[in-house]
Amino acid sequence: MLGMVMYTTIKTLWEQGCNKSSIAKLTKLDWKTVDKVVKLVKQGINEIIKKPHPSVLDPHKEHILEWLENDLSGVRIHEKLAEQGIKISYSCIKHYITNLKGQNNICVRFHTGPGVEVQVDFGYIGYQLDEQGKLRKAWVFNMRLCFSRLDYYEIVFNQTVETFIKCHINAFEYFGGVVEVVKIDNLKSAIIEANFFEPIYQRQYLKFAQHYGFNCVPCRIKHPEEKGKTESGIKFFKSNFIKGRKFNNYIDRNTTLKCWLEKINYRIHGTTRKPPRELFELQEKFCLKKLPTEKFKFSTIGVRLVGKDCHVYINYSYYSVPFKYCGKNVEIEIEENIVKIYYEGKQIVIHQKATDKGQFITQESHYPAFKLITSKTNKLYYQEKMIAIGNHAAEFLSLAIKEQPYHWLNTIKGILSLNKIYTSEIINQSCQRAIAYNAISYRVVKNICDSGCYILPIDLNHQRGETTI
Repeated sequence: MLGMVMYTTIKTLWEQGCNKSSIAKLTKLDWKTVDKVVKLVKQGINEIIKKPHPSVLDPHKEHILEWLENDLSGVRIHEKLAEQGIKISYSCIKHYITNLKGQNNICVRFHTGPGVEVQVDFGYIGYQLDEQGKLRKAWVFNMRLCFSRLDYYEIVFNQTVETFIKCHINAFEYFGGVVEVVKIDNLKSAIIEANFFEPIYQRQYLKFAQHYGFNCVPCRIKHPEEKGKTESGIKFFKSNFIKGRKFNNYIDRNTTLKCWLEKINYRIHGTTRKPPRELFELQEKFCLKKLPTEKFKFSTIGVRLVGKDCHVYINYSYYSVPFKYCGKNVEIEIEENIVKIYYEGKQIVIHQKATDKGQFITQESHYPAFKLITSKTNKLYYQEKMIAIGNHAAEFLSLAIKEQPYHWLNTIKGILSLNKIYTSEIINQSCQRAIAYNAISYRVVKNICDSGCYILPIDLNHQRGETTI
């Protein structure tokens, strides 16, 4: 296609009075090409409009965006497409990804109205003194109102779900209300699995968000600019509170932090050019939603690996999980008398809480049917099969379960296998004769079928239990 530079050259030469032949000679272009450009110039068209060319990768755009979001390289994306049977060159994929990404150093500024959004994050601040006077790894929690830039800071010693939620509660109480949206990083305290289209939320954090009436919005992976306000807040905290200060103990540090927090919320903010506290009091305070009247009730949560026996271990007791989850991590939630088990954010089973240590709380349906000889499901299945053969076959099954509680299944499977050779009527009559002589055995029924003695009359006066059949 003719480039924009050459188009401008032809346009300029034409406007300067050169004819088409001389322009073609000067530019070393075909006369017909020059003629087309001149016609466009005469029509007043000052630029070449490129026709859109759809890519063969357009139908897979959503998947490619998701893979890019999960930080997959172009080579890995090429491999994944190949796994799906899509044959395309790596250079084509590389070009397509480049067009999707655009320039990596460009970012978008996000503006929100009063009371709409806060951004939250943890930042590591090294070792700090805890309540017992011990040095431990510590993090600062920051919640920043996006409109006024009013900050809340709190120093913690872990990043558990419970700590994360308590920090939220303290921050909302400090602000005196709740916003519409809480934007977070993809912390394990809130997000079990980051996903471009539908992240899986940590169950307890989601319940907390519903209780307080806000929407939780995670940032895209490796896009810190989407929570740039709290990123700046944590950097500010490290530079202006942590560095150059020494604290005598836990109480001294927390007291100093409260005084410092009030002071910095009255400073002139570098972006808004107004004190955060002043902007908050004048415009944002009245836009916040009211705090809930009831306190949020915490439930014990955690993650457990489902064993090969289809059970998870919780507080010295065992709870069954459907067999298809064996070898997978599930999320547990313990309330007063109930244990709830989730997989990827969806509830898969609920149990009554064990009343004693070492107790097994088991639902037989969680095992594969073929693994349960005494399963009610198995019994029902084989009962239907034996009833289909006849009433004597059904009675044979009942006696087999009673007399052989641990190995009746193989006996009945043997009886059913006779259907390949004999009719249901013959098998039913053979079962009747075996029952009459109290011989609840596959071999006996098979011998009766093979010998044909099922047609012989049964001696009703014969005592059951004798060997002659």
